[in-house]
Amino acid sequence: MNGYATAQDFEPNGKIKVPVSEYQYYEFQALDRPLTPEQMTELRRYSSRAQITPTSFINVYNWGDFKGDPMQWVERYFDAFLYLANWGSRWFLLRVPIRLVQPETAAIYRAGDAMWHRTKGEYLFLSFRFEEEDSEYAEGAGWLGSLVPLRTALMRGDHRCLYLGWLLGAQQGELRDDTLEPPIPAGLGKLGAAPHSMVEFLRIDPDLVAAAAEHSAQGPVFGLSKTDISKWVRDLPEQDKDAVLRRMLEDDDPHIVTELRRRARREFQAANGPDERDHGGPRRNVGELLTRAQEIAKDRKKKEAKRRAREKAKREKEQAERRNRRLESLRGKEADLWGKVDQLIAMQRAGPYDEAVSLLEDLRDLARMQDQEPEFSHQMQGLHQRHTTKTALIRRFHKAKL
Repeated sequence: MNGYATAQDFEPNGKIKVPVSEYQYYEFQALDRPLTPEQMTELRRYSSRAQITPTSFINVYNWGDFKGDPMQWVERYFDAFLYLANWGSRWFLLRVPIRLVQPETAAIYRAGDAMWHRTKGEYLFLSFRFEEEDSEYAEGAGWLGSLVPLRTALMRGDHRCLYLGWLLGAQQGELRDDTLEPPIPAGLGKLGAAPHSMVEFLRIDPDLVAAAAEHSAQGPVFGLSKTDISKWVRDLPEQDKDAVLRRMLEDDDPHIVTELRRRARREFQAANGPDERDHGGPRRNVGELLTRAQEIAKDRKKKEAKRRAREKAKREKEQAERRNRRLESLRGKEADLWGKVDQLIAMQRAGPYDEAVSLLEDLRDLARMQDQEPEFSHQMQGLHQRHTTKTALIRRFHKAKL
């Protein structure tokens, strides 16, 4: 650089161009086991600026790139990962024990790059990814904390995050129009905090979610009632109860309770039949869902337009009522107002000019209210003649249609 600005350095409005930096946000969380000091030391080698704790690794890159491999890090160290870039990429990864979420279940909901899974060792890895050019700036902080409850819900049998991942694939064109939707989990009509955060983070079309929810069962998303649990516990053999208690006291396993709940539900369903809420209503194909989403969007926009029109009419009515009350309060004070106008104009400054114009608008509307418009016009003509050389004031008169 020669130290001199050239034409290429300026915006059309004359301002100097400021380089737009990249924004890439990486966050990893360890949920089941904290990182060891040795592992934290290993991770520190990848970044001197990252925020590293026994349960997390967070870093923001504005000019460089992440030196590690997110998938490998989740395999080795963490249970959840989130990535957000300012050009539109969004990625969410989960690691869950295979004994609590079967790969066969995940495979039912696979949807190209939007939602896929893989296994390694005793873990199942689930990937949810949104890719679309996006100019809207967003911060990455806070998102992963709002999404990690999906992991616990999934391990307990709530498949809504899997279905939402499949729905994202339908939205992004990863699936053929004749692809039949997978089993519809209950509770899509009332998502709750974590699934709602997933919809927002991955930019899943709310109208598409609403279309899917039309065939989703209502009521509790997952689990047995207190009566069901009491019956299952009562019928559990004594040796099994002893074994469960021993495991809870002896094993350092954070998922023993979750595993027990799944066993209770599985055995209760084997005895009483499957819960039909897990399958929802008649299943549709991708094309039907997308078409229905468009219909819902059209109907929603019509309702929103009507609501805005009602709100506008209400605001205008309230403004008119306030205006009438003000004019009523000025009735009989016309002479004083004209005198005040003259005083303000005599100051020959912008602020008093604006105040004078506001008073003249009051006098005009008051004259209309009382059928005295000729008198107002006569007074206004005299005002124009007396101040014809005050161009700033005359310009204000014209703008206010005085």
